Formats: sequence, C-alpha cells, structure tokens
Amino acid sequence: MIKHNLNKTLEALTAHFPHAINGIKRGIEREALRIKPNGVISKQGHPQGVGSALTNDHITTDFSESLLEFITPVSTSAEQTLAQLKDLQKFTLSQMDDELLWPISMPCFIDNQDDIVLAQFGDSNIGRMKTLYREGLKNRYGSMMQAIAGVHFNISFPDELWQSLHALSASEQPLSTFISDGYLGLIRNFKRELWLISYLFGASPALCSSFLQGRKTDLPFKKLGKGTLYLEVGTALRLGNLGYTNSAQSSLRVMYNSLEEYVAGLKAAIHTPSDIYGHIDDYTRAEPKQLNKNILQIENEFYSPIRPKRNATSGETPTDALLRGGIEYIEVRALDVNPFSETGIDLQQIRFLDVFLTYCLLSESPTMDWQEQQLSTQNLDAVVNEGRNPELQLTKQGEAVSLVDWASTIFESLIPVARYMDSAYGVSYYSETIHELSSWVTESSKTFSGRYVATLAKENQDNGQFALALAQQYKENHLAADYQYYDPAFLREQAVNSIAKEREVKAADTLSFTAFLDDYFAKA
Repeated sequence: MIKHNLNKTLEALTAHFPHAINGIKRGIEREALRIKPNGVISKQGHPQGVGSALTNDHITTDFSESLLEFITPVSTSAEQTLAQLKDLQKFTLSQMDDELLWPISMPCFIDNQDDIVLAQFGDSNIGRMKTLYREGLKNRYGSMMQAIAGVHFNISFPDELWQSLHALSASEQPLSTFISDGYLGLIRNFKRELWLISYLFGASPALCSSFLQGRKTDLPFKKLGKGTLYLEVGTALRLGNLGYTNSAQSSLRVMYNSLEEYVAGLKAAIHTPSDIYGHIDDYTRAEPKQLNKNILQIENEFYSPIRPKRNATSGETPTDALLRGGIEYIEVRALDVNPFSETGIDLQQIRFLDVFLTYCLLSESPTMDWQEQQLSTQNLDAVVNEGRNPELQLTKQGEAVSLVDWASTIFESLIPVARYMDSAYGVSYYSETIHELSSWVTESSKTFSGRYVATLAKENQDNGQFALALAQQYKENHLAADYQYYDPAFLREQAVNSIAKEREVKAADTLSFTAFLDDYFAKA
C-alpha cells in the first residue's frame, strides 16, 4: 500500500522524475439515446449502417436498441480522444435518417417502459447472453432506469510514474502488486470526495415527469413548463436514488482495501441467491427472464461510480482478469452527459479529471471501512439533492464541514499537482483549469447544474424542449463538420467487417445456449 504525503511526493517527483506523469492514457465511453424528431424515444433497431452491436469495437449499444454507446480507443492525447468521439457520433448520425442523439443523461419522454426495446446482439450464444442479461435488468429494476445515459472515463497512469513511485517508496512489493494497491488507494480517495464531481459536473437536476411512471418521491421537486420536475439546488439525479441505484446491493460489502478483498466481495455477490429476484425464471427454464437468481447476474451489474479494470481475455470474467494481472486502469462512471458539449464531455473536464485523479493517487489513502463507505454515499446524496445550497454541510471524518470549505481545501491541494503536471507536459492548461474551476466553489451558477437550471428557468422552458433543441443543433453541427481523425471509409469498412465477425462468432458456437451458460457460470 502506498502511504505518502502529497507535497513531499510531488517534491520528490519534481526533483528526480520530472516527466514521470507524462503519458497518461485515456478512453471514453459515451452513451446517448436515439430519439425521433419529436423528442420521443426511437423504437427502431440498431442503425444497420454502423454494423453489428456485438462486434463493432467503437459503436455499440448498452441496455436498449435505442441507447447507443460510442467507445474511443486508448490514446495519450485528450484532443485526439475528443476528435475520435466526435467522428464516431458524426458517422452514426449520418446512418440514422431523421433520428437525433439525446444530449442529456435523464431520458426523453417515454410513455411506457415497453417502448424501450432491449438491445439485440444476434443469435450467437454470447449475443443471446447479452440480451438475456438485459432482460434480467428490466425485470429486476425496470427499463426506465436503464434508459439513463452517462459518460465513462477510463484512465491509466504511465509505467514510468509507477516505477518512480515504487522507487521513491522503497517498496519491496512486486511492481504489479504495488500498482494494484496504488489504484485502490486512488479509488478510496475518489469515493471520499466523489461529491465534488457531482457538484462541478452534475448535469441532471431536471427530468421529464414521465420518468417517474407514477412512482412517489420525497424529493422537493419544483415544476416547470408542461411536465418538467427539477431540484432548485440539485446537481445529478442520475447519481441519486432515482438513478443507478440498487437497494438489493445495499447489503453487499464490496470493499477496496485490497484486490483480494474487492474480488471476494464481487464473487460473493454473483454466487449469493437473491431473496428479491428468486421468483424470476432463469436460463435453466424454457422462457428465461434473467440469467440467474443471484444478487448480481454477472459482475457488470454491480453499480459503482468507479471500478478497477483489466482487459479480459475471451471467456474471462472481469474479476478473474484482475486476479490474473492486477489492475490495469480505472473506469470513472460518475459523469453525467455534458449538455453543453456536442460530444457529451469537453476538454476542460478531461483536464480536471487528470489532475483530480492524480491527486487521488498521490495523496495518502487510509483504508476505508464499511461505515466510511456509507458516509461517502451520504455526502454524495446530499450534493445530488442540494449541492448548490451555499449552506450545505457534509460530514468529514465525523465532523460537520461546509461544502464550500471542503471544496476549497481540495482545490488548494490540486494546485501543486497541476503545476507538476504542467511542468511535465510543458503546458499551462492544467493550472489554468484548476484556477477556473476553483471559482465554481463559491459561484455555483457556473456549475453545469447551475447553468442548466438557469437556462430552463429563464424561458420557463420544458426540460424536453431544451434537450430537443440541443439535439437538433448538435446534429447539424456534426453533419456540417469535417472528420477530424477517422476516414469515413474506414468507419464504413469497420461496420461491414463487424457483421462478418458476428457471423464468425455464431459459426464458432459448439454448445447449446443452456450448455454455454452452464460452462460460463461454472468457470465464474
């Protein structure tokens, strides 16, 4: 485990390894609902022109046929990553006829959850498994929650940084173990201060009343326009009790103090029968409605704002990949779709995340017990519901502290991290980003949610009208722009090749679907 003082570590890195941080690798996964020109969710299948959702590495679907997912390859250039993301969206829009991409996290008007068509991945065993998993999600949580979109930010730190930290700490651990412990320390610190991400970049303070489908809520919603509900000082409904939550998972004590502990927690969840879902037929029945009857069908069902990851080999589960090679990168899952960016995330956010996650890595990170994890969730909930309340109090190490004071303290610590990164990269934008966003602490109107609510309130505008106008404008912008990174011929070829690959996957099946799942779960 890495134990160190942030400033001393930065001083040592600056003196002995001034460029060790250079070479951060990133990848982005952006989700977006396909909608009709009138703002209603699309019921059409996955656009044929973008190929197979199963085997296209860069354009696929998430829960439903209408929930597209754009995946950039790994890159050390944030500008390149955004260019790739923009091109993938431009190409997809060109294959969607008159349909649009919904530019916010909370879904458009949906009359009935049956309008949300499950994603189809073909009739291969793995394709059928993916769809059945989603059938399980529908029957466990309802489709409406699964229509929420987000942005996932993947990051890994350079080998030189890990080697430098390993040397500075005089660690006797194998480097791979040291790296895994370091990433887990980052995760613990991120969870402690996740609320700051919600405060700055939360962009889902409003929703269409259709989302509730008649459910009652104690949230202090105000009404706007024809059918908009919003939290006056809220930030990110997507991260709250109406979003990606799972009451059945509240008893799962998945901890982050060691890789073995984390894996054991997840493996227990995928092998523990559920009292809640046990009545739903699983894959062993003639008409299955879920993969199995456990608390988690598979590991991906575990809802967490941040995950340790390693690229898995064919047939390998995520946790087995971690046990095989240790943590390779981190997946941040706490970002709303940025409605003020046509790509769903902007350069300023990436630069802030670079600094913030480096700060989380280099800062001392004590172990985190279950009570502290619960406390971090309570702080997040408070910011989700009333983060722009200037009097809001959070709990830090058992003591009440104002959000403004705590955030200001964090930004003071981010300044030297940004300076080190600026020096390593020969730039000034990291410090400039921290300076700019620090002003958002006391001026909450600058935050995404502050700008969002102000925009709606100014025109007494429905949330749906606001998003639809953006969707139309962004489609025009994308289609009018030139490709920045990809050649469109390459994207077309990739689409065609993905269809051939899906056929190959089907042809390679040697087991029945039931036997395939028997084998999969036996290995898991």
